[in-house]
Amino acid sequence: MTTRPTLKRRTFLHGAGSLVLLLTAPRIAHGATIVAVRVWPATDYTRVTLESDTQLAARHFVIADPHRVVIDIDGLELSPTLRDIVGKVQPDDPHIAGVRVGQNQPRVVRLVIDLKQAVTPQVFTLAPVADYQHRLVFDLYPLVPPDPLLALIREKEQAEKQARAAMEDALGDFINRMERAPAPPPVAAAPAPAPEVPTPAPAAPITRKSEVDPGTLKKIDRLIIVALDPGHGGEDPGAIGPSGLKEKDVVLAIARKLRDRINAEPNMRAMMTRDADFFVPLHQRVQKARRVQADLFISIHADAFITPKARGASVYALSERGATSTAARWIANKENAADLVGGVNIKHTDQHVVRALLDMSTTAQINDSLRIGSEVLGQIGRVGRLHKKQVEQAGFAVLKAPDIPSILVETAFISNPEEEAKLRSAAYQDQLVDAMMTGIKRYFSKNPPLARNRQI
Repeated sequence: MTTRPTLKRRTFLHGAGSLVLLLTAPRIAHGATIVAVRVWPATDYTRVTLESDTQLAARHFVIADPHRVVIDIDGLELSPTLRDIVGKVQPDDPHIAGVRVGQNQPRVVRLVIDLKQAVTPQVFTLAPVADYQHRLVFDLYPLVPPDPLLALIREKEQAEKQARAAMEDALGDFINRMERAPAPPPVAAAPAPAPEVPTPAPAAPITRKSEVDPGTLKKIDRLIIVALDPGHGGEDPGAIGPSGLKEKDVVLAIARKLRDRINAEPNMRAMMTRDADFFVPLHQRVQKARRVQADLFISIHADAFITPKARGASVYALSERGATSTAARWIANKENAADLVGGVNIKHTDQHVVRALLDMSTTAQINDSLRIGSEVLGQIGRVGRLHKKQVEQAGFAVLKAPDIPSILVETAFISNPEEEAKLRSAAYQDQLVDAMMTGIKRYFSKNPPLARNRQI
């Protein structure tokens, strides 16, 4: 009689143990789950992101002839979502020719990224932030990084070449029309007038090129460079409007239009910190502007606030002594957190260089920033409503170039349904661009850039 309850108890415990194994076995066998795969191609670098429900560990090595990167990811089984990476690669990707994926070993997936050129890969993980879970990131940087100054020179030369070709075509068409036109009827010759003795004119002073002050010539021939910085990009969408409009998309569209307006001016040229949908760390945006010796830095945004009622455009400059308002501090903190969302490889970032660069702000730079900010804000006020009628100040990391007047323009609150609709409108974007362009030209007419030796 005593053995039967013991047998029942053993049977129960055995069944309970089987149940525990059944409950835990799928998780053990399955491991991490890939929830999304994204590829962000750009001239600067191409980023591949694997988003998963748990943190992944990976090992990688590089092979030449042909160039490729091999990545082994532990604790992972091949899934349809992971296979989608093959179709994510675009034909015009500057760095990736194709991707192969397979189950190399049990619970080890191998990615082979076939390359178009030699790269320096960076593989790192990002902790969950914003709407993202765990991310495993592969940044493929070209072995020889692109030079923004050289790109600007080539872009300028190409534009001049196209302008000369267009002028030659127009001149050729004019000559052809003149040659095909019928000759005018002959006109009877008028009697020759009596010869007159010319009165000698006073000799005009002759100014030789060598007699002109070289500094004046440099100032006249000086090319003004404006660095345009469309906020966010790539993994960082920025703010998202009620109907789904992403800040990173609308500010890129506005920046491209402003670039075209600037490039149409004979003595101006625009450089963009990003001209496609990819992420650029904040300190690299500043470094790019300094590399081309920019005369002005404009960061373009369309932010959101905690309430959809917030509306109106704003212009911000840097502050050395804290924010001028609670809203300015809130927006600055939000923009400065972009690196966390966009994803920066901390191990490969020289924090000493970044800290030194972003701590070199000067009073002169801030004063110049306030001047250009006032000009731009005044013009934007003619287009639509302003959130604040004066330039506000806060500790924006992206405005800390020590030698470049820098402003951040919040074109509107994308979180406001009415303003989101306006931002989506090409006509309103054009009005914003016209206003910013007028403000830029007014600033430089009052504050001509100093003459200095330039490479372009």
